[in-house]
Amino acid sequence: MKAAEQASKMVPVTILTGFLGAGKTTLLKRILTEYHGRRIAVIENEFGPESIDNDLLVQDSEEEIIELSNGCVCCTVRGDLMRTLNDLRIKRQAGELNFERVIIETTGMANPGPVCQTFFMDDEIADYYRVDAVITVVDAKHGMETLDQQEEAQKQVGFADRLLISKKDLVNEVDYQALRARLVRINPRASITPVSFGETDLSTLMDVSGFNLNTILDIDPDFLAEVHPDAAHDHDHGHGHDHDGECDDHCDHHHDHHHAHHDDQIGAFVFRSNKAFDPERLEEFLGGIVQVYGPDLLRYKGILYLKGINRRMLFQGVHMMMGAEPGKPWLASEKPNTKMVFIGRKLPQDIFTQGLENCLV
Repeated sequence: MKAAEQASKMVPVTILTGFLGAGKTTLLKRILTEYHGRRIAVIENEFGPESIDNDLLVQDSEEEIIELSNGCVCCTVRGDLMRTLNDLRIKRQAGELNFERVIIETTGMANPGPVCQTFFMDDEIADYYRVDAVITVVDAKHGMETLDQQEEAQKQVGFADRLLISKKDLVNEVDYQALRARLVRINPRASITPVSFGETDLSTLMDVSGFNLNTILDIDPDFLAEVHPDAAHDHDHGHGHDHDGECDDHCDHHHDHHHAHHDDQIGAFVFRSNKAFDPERLEEFLGGIVQVYGPDLLRYKGILYLKGINRRMLFQGVHMMMGAEPGKPWLASEKPNTKMVFIGRKLPQDIFTQGLENCLV
């Protein structure tokens, strides 16, 4: 597929996020140390004594782009992220800089949405870079409290393709499972892994293709499975997200028995149908939904079954930015169907479900 070929030539970008103190910089240092010899451009929202340790720096100067001792390049986002990415692109194309991938470490208080949107908004950036994945680090010890108090932390979880839980050794199993079940409810499509940064297999964090439309559903066929694979160990704690566009009998029982109910602003729901969409009606409805609810829609993606098209359409969006492209043809043995997931802030599931049902043929 031509699009897949083009994607393979693009520079992969990993967006590393997580709340203050969760362990992002520890993970980043480990990547830079372990990936010695591979050239990585690091873009940091904040740059100072608390970021990458000075012993990794060749020179700690006021320049925007700094060479690191293992051949990496580090820039501070003093300017606009778009300008920084374009500067890196121009220097790489001119042979002045050599790097294979980019890691963006966001500030602990940041909503990753605007960072993700950058890759949709500028054609030169969109053609040159591809967002490989959003990786969010959650602190096991303080995660519950942070999610209770900080909506930005919920957004960081909602945007994630991979969720890493740090400091699991500081909590008991009951508290860990309660946090895990809550993360599944907020974002049922991200894989969840407890990490010890000294031992994590970094290959699982690179080349995830979590954001790449060509591979999103080929790589993870269980994405949107009836019971998400990560919920399988959560027993009846994992039913908080609903799978059929309608709430099932477990809706009142999904809270962990050892914790008070957490009324998260960010949540997810899934829409499924075996009927085909009318493409024009669907486009009109989604366009309207994005106009009204765009700021509250964090991530939405899925496989669409469209009337008159004999292949799946792969669809995804971030806030107001939405796109679709053709995926694999439906096989004769397959029953074409639609699966869509919406992750956002207090989204009116009934309005979305009703509207999508009205777009079916």
